[in-house]
Amino acid sequence: MNPHPGAPGLIIAAPRSGAGKTTVTLGLLRALRRRGCVVQPFKCGPDYIDPAFHEVAAGRPSFNLDSWAMDEGLIANLATKASTGADISIAEGLMGLFDGAAARGQCGTGATADLAALLGWPVVLVLDVTGQTETAAAVALGCARYSDGVDVAGVILNRVASDRHFSLVAPAFDRIKMRVFGAILREDRLVLPERHLGLVHALEITTIDYRMDALADVIDAAIDLGAIRQSARPPRVAMEIPGAQSDRARSQLQPPGQRIALAQDRAFSFIYPHILRQWRLAGAEIIPFSPLADEAPDAAADAVWLPGGYPELHAGTLASAHGFRRGLHALARRSVPVHGECGGYMVLGRGLEDADGNKHEMAGLLGLETSFSKRKLHLGYRRARLRAACPLGAAGTEVLGHEFHYASTVSVSGDPLVDCRDAAGGEVSEHGARQGSITGTFFHVIDRVPL
Repeated sequence: MNPHPGAPGLIIAAPRSGAGKTTVTLGLLRALRRRGCVVQPFKCGPDYIDPAFHEVAAGRPSFNLDSWAMDEGLIANLATKASTGADISIAEGLMGLFDGAAARGQCGTGATADLAALLGWPVVLVLDVTGQTETAAAVALGCARYSDGVDVAGVILNRVASDRHFSLVAPAFDRIKMRVFGAILREDRLVLPERHLGLVHALEITTIDYRMDALADVIDAAIDLGAIRQSARPPRVAMEIPGAQSDRARSQLQPPGQRIALAQDRAFSFIYPHILRQWRLAGAEIIPFSPLADEAPDAAADAVWLPGGYPELHAGTLASAHGFRRGLHALARRSVPVHGECGGYMVLGRGLEDADGNKHEMAGLLGLETSFSKRKLHLGYRRARLRAACPLGAAGTEVLGHEFHYASTVSVSGDPLVDCRDAAGGEVSEHGARQGSITGTFFHVIDRVPL
């Protein structure tokens, strides 16, 4: 028997994007925390913005659980070990309940339903009932019956127009014998600020705690929190899911060094929490620094990692951060590995053109020039084989990740770093770049394909 089965959990899902999953999840996390509950948040899929909000609401780091890019062992390990000490785990789904990639990855398509079936966590559906009455129950019933592996525990009705509207919606759920955990009226304070990649990052909202408390106030008044807690179930783990037993056994992505200088500020904030967890479990020391504050990476670091973020919004500041750039060049001259993902990759390049057409000089360690003047969406899972050894692994290693940005490549030179395909196996023209010990890719790595 597994002595650490993990906290009982549930999944907040919806039939479609935009139904209110994020605001409901955040309100639940904060409301339960205020009642003395220790809540462990998770996010289904390759999102790096929602987990930052989860951490503020719950007071604990939120971890991604991704059935396309992670294998069953890693998912089970995170669901159990990351929730140690918690009373309940709450995972926020993505898109619609059954929406995922075109083809299966390591243990699914990345859909929320895959996670529900794998872990046995019940689903609470958030239904936007705008313009609906009985149809809302029909949609919920369809979700509940579509897959035998998914257990729908009940629904939360969102954007209810009035008490009268609720009286027209609720009776249909009695007829199909589906629990209604509560109803949330339509109101402006449930809206969070957004930009092109989704929500504005939690670090940038000065009133973030006030907003979390406002969401919690609404949820506390509208939702039966006791019933929500009672619906949670422990994850299906132990002998049912291979590889779930050991943290160290699941460190597929080895740290790029033992002293890792990690860029961390408003321009470099997109790194998956499980990656940092794996590095620490492997004994690595992580040393944060802020390029926006013109801080150089630690001179004693044996690896530097520049995550993604919003460098395009801070390009002028980064262009004038001479101490940061000198520090990078000094490490590069010593052949210290430096890797950039997405925004970090762009900053390692020669130049970046912002949305207004202004050109900014970047670090110049890679022969890459990028532009945001004409937005073009690049989105999807990536399976990449490394052409050469780098901080992602040895030559020939296959890694899985996700790409999401609007930048265009104006020019790139140097050696390609990866051969890349999308979730359906189609070739992706993006190959990253390598110049000596400096490497970068547009995709964010999630896991390594097991050998």
